Amino acid sequence: MTSEQEPNCIFCRIASGEIPADVVAETSLSVAFRDLAPQAPTHVLVIPRRHIAALRDLGPEDAEIAADLLSLARTVADQEGIFAGGYRVLTNDGPDAGQTVHHLHFHVLGGKPMAAPLA
Repeated sequence: MTSEQEPNCIFCRIASGEIPADVVAETSLSVAFRDLAPQAPTHVLVIPRRHIAALRDLGPEDAEIAADLLSLARTVADQEGIFAGGYRVLTNDGPDAGQTVHHLHFHVLGGKPMAAPLA
């Protein structure tokens, strides 16, 4: 689903500034903010300002948004001091992958050695 905003979507409300968040970086297309339940010393979510429900809903017309999301993830890693040591960027796409908020988001995780690869 791709529309400008979904009124009941918590991430749309964060992106619009309606709900406060600990924003660490932003662009005109994306927002990065700290996760409320961090799974690593650094755990930041990077979301598009426009509502896109999941990675599977990102189309060719969204190339600029996709590039911006990944660029902002890199910026966050650099700002947070985890760039040199390495970091993980991941997304959950759909219920079988554990996606609980249906607004595309990337997790930027780092600040400690990560467990064995996700296999």
